[in-house]
Amino acid sequence: MRQKILEILMDNMDEFVSGENISHRLGVTRAAVWKHMELLREEGYEIESVPRKGYRLVDLPDTIDKALIGWRLSTKVLGREIISFDSVDSTNIVAKERAAKGCMEGTVIIADEQTGGKGRLGRSWVSPSKKGIWMSIVLRPVMTPTKAPLITSMAAVAVTQAIANITGLKPTIKWPNDILIDGKKVCGILTEMQGDMDTIQYIVVGIGINVNLDMDDIPDELKDKATSLKIETGSFICRVAMVKALLRELENIYLNYIDTGDSKGIIDYIVDHSATIGNRVKVIGVNTHLEGMAIGLSDNGALLVMLDDGRIEKVMSGDVSVRGMDGYV
Repeated sequence: MRQKILEILMDNMDEFVSGENISHRLGVTRAAVWKHMELLREEGYEIESVPRKGYRLVDLPDTIDKALIGWRLSTKVLGREIISFDSVDSTNIVAKERAAKGCMEGTVIIADEQTGGKGRLGRSWVSPSKKGIWMSIVLRPVMTPTKAPLITSMAAVAVTQAIANITGLKPTIKWPNDILIDGKKVCGILTEMQGDMDTIQYIVVGIGINVNLDMDDIPDELKDKATSLKIETGSFICRVAMVKALLRELENIYLNYIDTGDSKGIIDYIVDHSATIGNRVKVIGVNTHLEGMAIGLSDNGALLVMLDDGRIEKVMSGDVSVRGMDGYV
């Protein structure tokens, strides 16, 4: 009921809709409509009411609400089901639980706050309330597990494009899963897969974007390494608009790849926007420890590293540090 009333108000933004009209359309009493209007006001929706005119939605709160995200969302697959929370331990944990129980492809788990957000290699991810985008997307691609790294690449491209479109900033991609602005991390991507040797059951793509964090929200030990869209632009950024843009960009890239099997556009974009390729790197993984020059990406998204002896190693995963003036970072 709440979502239906909200959709009616949003479809008639800045226009009055009578309580009688709403009650007739939804088959409820006008008293029930009034009650839901009061609840929406308590949630931060600015709703004007005038006798004999009805209700008018004046302004929307900056809240992670599935009704706001789903309203006029033009995607076909991503966001078919949106599950939003005020607070969760980790959206990836919830998404994996739902995926294991058979949720549909494109299900989005999103929260205003994570109390136990995780990055790659078990690192913690600061996820303060109402400041960022903390979301996970369930995918069920028909591809071999060897091509799963491409999903992380797709997400990196989608995030970079969405940020550029909404803010005008020019992010770069640190392989495989970090999005940077002027060398500082603004987004991390954590991709987790469930499958066997030949098939993928599901992939969960976790995306954390520092949207409206202030400098005080960033831990002291990360102030020289992390940033937010608000810090970089000096302006408040609408999180719902960013989520919608991200879902649209990712769906376009993902469905195109599923239809064509062609990863060239994805790889070319990452190379053109890379903070890694063309630099000397150090890679540390479970069974990997190497240094060399990052020279490109393979067609499945693996990092190509030329060692000092001229051999080229294909790196599928690992913790990558890029050498700068002050050493590897």
